[in-house]
Amino acid sequence: MADKKRSAQMDTLKKVLRYIARYRLLVAVSLLLAALSVALTLYVPIVVGDAIDFIVEAGRVDFAQILRCLVVIGVVVAITAVAQWAMNIINNKITYQVIRDIRKEAFHKLTILPLKYIDSHPTGEVVSRVIADVDQFADGLLLGFTQLFTGAVTILGTLIFMLTVNVGITFVVVLLTPLSLFVANFIARRTYTMFKKQSEARADQTALIDEMIGNEKVVQAFTHEEAAQRDFDEINERLRQSSLRATFYSSITNPATRFINSLVYAGVGLAGAFAALTGGITVGGLSAFLSYANQYTKPFNEISGVITELQNALVCAGRIFALIEEEPQTPDDADARVLTDVRGRVDLKDVSFSYAPEKPLIGDFNLSVEPGMRVAIVGPTGCGKTTLINLLMRFYDVDGGAVLVEGTDIRRVTRKSLRRNFGMVLQDTWLKAGTIYENIAMGKPDATREEVIAAAKASHAHGFISQLEHGYDTVIAEDGGALSQGQKQLLCIARVMLALPPMLILDEATSSIDTRTEMRIQEAFARLMRGRTSFIVAHRLSTIKNADVILVMRDGHIVEQGKHEELLAAGGFYATLYNSQFAS
Repeated sequence: MADKKRSAQMDTLKKVLRYIARYRLLVAVSLLLAALSVALTLYVPIVVGDAIDFIVEAGRVDFAQILRCLVVIGVVVAITAVAQWAMNIINNKITYQVIRDIRKEAFHKLTILPLKYIDSHPTGEVVSRVIADVDQFADGLLLGFTQLFTGAVTILGTLIFMLTVNVGITFVVVLLTPLSLFVANFIARRTYTMFKKQSEARADQTALIDEMIGNEKVVQAFTHEEAAQRDFDEINERLRQSSLRATFYSSITNPATRFINSLVYAGVGLAGAFAALTGGITVGGLSAFLSYANQYTKPFNEISGVITELQNALVCAGRIFALIEEEPQTPDDADARVLTDVRGRVDLKDVSFSYAPEKPLIGDFNLSVEPGMRVAIVGPTGCGKTTLINLLMRFYDVDGGAVLVEGTDIRRVTRKSLRRNFGMVLQDTWLKAGTIYENIAMGKPDATREEVIAAAKASHAHGFISQLEHGYDTVIAEDGGALSQGQKQLLCIARVMLALPPMLILDEATSSIDTRTEMRIQEAFARLMRGRTSFIVAHRLSTIKNADVILVMRDGHIVEQGKHEELLAAGGFYATLYNSQFAS
């Protein structure tokens, strides 16, 4: 288990380094500036030591040399400050360019992920990965650049400087160093698991909040407030516990390593005092060495703190990389052709499909639809009606068999050309943030204003649009804003009226419209469907009496098909469904 976790961490780290490698020039400059600032910082104790040695005793002080030392210290400190300022700017630039690249790839992946991923992952959890996890990763990466690099260079540089001053005392420092590394490593191994649980709990909390906000009306309508509160409290408590544990383990790093550092400092002081008594080192040299001992151990303290932050950053990076590396939807074949001259012939041959392998849904499904036919699909909830629409639009690919349009397997044509030939009006409305005009013209961007208005009139949407303050230029939000559900559905109908595709999919297309308007819309649909292949999913069976063929589905199979009167006369499952709606 530990080996698996360590392997996952290394894999994530390698991926992070691949992103950083794109900016290797900036990284090289940052390292050079880090080396310069560390070298200058380590040079200061030598100058201070020299200044101390120029103070021999009362009356024997070389003020001229001390002044020279002070000038040198001032110049060195100024150059160091500029180098560190430039290094911090570069580190920030590297960090946020890496973050930009990761978010860009993550968002691109969201646009090409198969619907099964979106359907099986809560929206809030995906948002948490792209926003919160990347922010956490940015914090850890920035700390890594600013402290890990300088810390490593400081340790190396300090060792070199100490060796030039006194080899014996340097040996004491090196001997005690592994203690600090052991403590930091011991704690870091435990913090990774804690931060992983914290990140997962945070994602669950984001998903729940997103779901509650998006469905607030449903929550209140079903008095689900207390149950939602209980769910939130459970996740919140889990987040509290995991956060406390992660914080506890990460916070003990600093005092633990400081204790080891104090031991090193005391060892240097003791060894240096004996060396000074025997003439092995000057008082100024001992002062410089104590300063080096402090600077040598300080990076271990900082690096151990950074490591715990990096544990959190690697957990978050692992989650975002898991999204980026998700299997995208099957791309169009290289030789996929553009679907043209579509008359509306659709065939389903021996189609089988299931959302989960252990739960078969559709099996050995066969259907032939001639151009211009109106096909109604009815059946109880969960029988496969919407699934059939998903297969026609290739939102999902069939597991077996084939769906053909004009005799061509839809997997052999481009998705864009396939979907351009379908017009969809669903129970759930699809609107985007923008003007009314832009929402109607979405299916035909090159449409003139006159064409858009004509489509709105045909869908009986022109009346309410004209009453809006800015008419067709009224800006609406993604969810339609203040528009009623019926008005939003009329806009979607207007969009199809404008595009006039050769095939239509109507899934309870008038479910949110009042009866009077619905009668007008049905007349408009009747005109629209003439000569166009239409698939009508309906729960109100009274709306599909005039269909050319009615497919009665049950458990993923067509159990009956025929015209309305024929099916009623047969007295089968359709008759049972129809009579149950008109029992009174």
